[in-house]
Amino acid sequence: MLSGLPRKTYERLSRMRKHTHIISIVAATAAVTLPSFASAQTKDAPQEQAPIGKMVESSEVQRDFLPSLKDVAVAPSKDRRIRESKGLPRPRPYTGIPQPEVVDPVTQISIPVQTTSKAGGPLFPTPTIGRNFDGLGNGVAGFTVNSAPPDTHGAVGTTQYVQIVNGSAFAVYNKSTGALVLGPTSTNSLWSGFGGKCQTANDGDPIVNFDAAAQRWVISQFAVSPRSAPFLECVAVSQTADATGAYNRYAFSYNDFPDFPKFAVHPDAYYFTFNVFNAAATAFVGSRACAYDRAKMLQGLAATQQCFTLAPTSDFGLLPSDPDGSSSVAPGSPNYMIAKRATSLAMYKFKANFANSALTTFTGPTLIPVAAYTELCSATGTCVTQPGTTTQLDSLGDRLSSRLSYRRYADGRVSLVTSHAVSTGLRWYEIRNPDAASPVIFQQGTFAPSSTTRWLGAMAQDKNGNFGIGYSASSSANGIRPSLRFAARTPTDTAGLLGPESTIIAGAGVQNAGLTRWGDYASMTVDPVDNCTFWFTSEYMKTTGSFNWNTRVASIKLAGCN
Repeated sequence: MLSGLPRKTYERLSRMRKHTHIISIVAATAAVTLPSFASAQTKDAPQEQAPIGKMVESSEVQRDFLPSLKDVAVAPSKDRRIRESKGLPRPRPYTGIPQPEVVDPVTQISIPVQTTSKAGGPLFPTPTIGRNFDGLGNGVAGFTVNSAPPDTHGAVGTTQYVQIVNGSAFAVYNKSTGALVLGPTSTNSLWSGFGGKCQTANDGDPIVNFDAAAQRWVISQFAVSPRSAPFLECVAVSQTADATGAYNRYAFSYNDFPDFPKFAVHPDAYYFTFNVFNAAATAFVGSRACAYDRAKMLQGLAATQQCFTLAPTSDFGLLPSDPDGSSSVAPGSPNYMIAKRATSLAMYKFKANFANSALTTFTGPTLIPVAAYTELCSATGTCVTQPGTTTQLDSLGDRLSSRLSYRRYADGRVSLVTSHAVSTGLRWYEIRNPDAASPVIFQQGTFAPSSTTRWLGAMAQDKNGNFGIGYSASSSANGIRPSLRFAARTPTDTAGLLGPESTIIAGAGVQNAGLTRWGDYASMTVDPVDNCTFWFTSEYMKTTGSFNWNTRVASIKLAGCN
């Protein structure tokens, strides 16, 4: 999200990016990995290392600690400014001409019948939805929608759930009851008394994560106002498992615009990725990967960052791998980072060494071929239809959807899962043993049991190897207002297929008045206590309008995981 785009610019961009969605449904195919797939897409470059800039190491520019968030928390601003983001150029600008529709060989057009396996367990079970409550959004006491999109994010801890949105605010909930513990709270309350942009700006692109190994919360947002260098990534690390308590606070500085930040927990670092633009936000500089010194930040000590920047012709929307629940990372493992290309996934490996920076490595990419697809809204980026309005929504189909879920199972195998939106549905992948010389897709599928558009997915894995994916769904033809749904699979289910679709919340309104911006990301995490319960959060609409979104938080569990 780029904060503060002028209203006239937003309206001009919205008019430029209208597009009629063409849906193509093909026969269901079990999805197993093949060496390559016939495709009308542009082929990716050979498997060779992309230009990677020299590693740049720098210290934090500010650091202190906050004794208690409860003592400084203030309500978010009620300023009715309209802040809409989509002004940034793309590394591959939209042409207005849709990509040719290709046959997607892994499209799933029907829901498998639920049966019982030979071992007595269910195949394609229906998930059970537990807690299901409204998060921040229009109508919530103490919160005013003043921006779009909300960029809804959340994470589950030992006793709490924390949700954070553009606006910019967050709230802490009791995960057992859904009751509000603290909030709505202005996000920059976390940097109250800190000084500088982290305290004065409240610009958004927020992320919250729970470091299960250390029992800490990690919350970040960028500070980019006024629009001039230095630009900051503000990071707060809690001192306990209580999100309302004390925090170690940091600011890391950049001379160019660090858009679309994502971060992941890893034993040796907090790994961040950015889509970097020049200071004027007129040109894409390249994807950047940074490692922050986790060990020092947990102690509140002086910390450094180590960063690499890819060439601007390289991969956009790089995602760092983030462990699910209390899953441990394999000893000595790098952080895997993946971006989407036309016919493959590009995987990089980042291994930080803060004791001896000469030993820090960032290598790649390794290209992992995937089944053919056509990007959703390939011509303009905007084509998701809604009933009763001509306003269409952004798909974010040009990148992988956050997060890149990592799980190391008891038998030692490592699995990465992620997804993105394609013209026929939700494409998802599982990569196993990514450290292999030539890693491959273990399984993949495109979930499309109807012509309703499914997009903005978020995936995770529980301890039993079950996958869960939450997503948005909308269709003018089918009368589906933007809603939130969930689907899942077990390890014994047919490869590449998801089970029954559950509705978390059915939207009662649509987003209109030409506001095309929908969420840039949703969030799915796994409970670190039981390692079974999925927690999903994203946006929907209670009533028709613009800048009046709502959000939902839901917990979901599959039978047999205890």
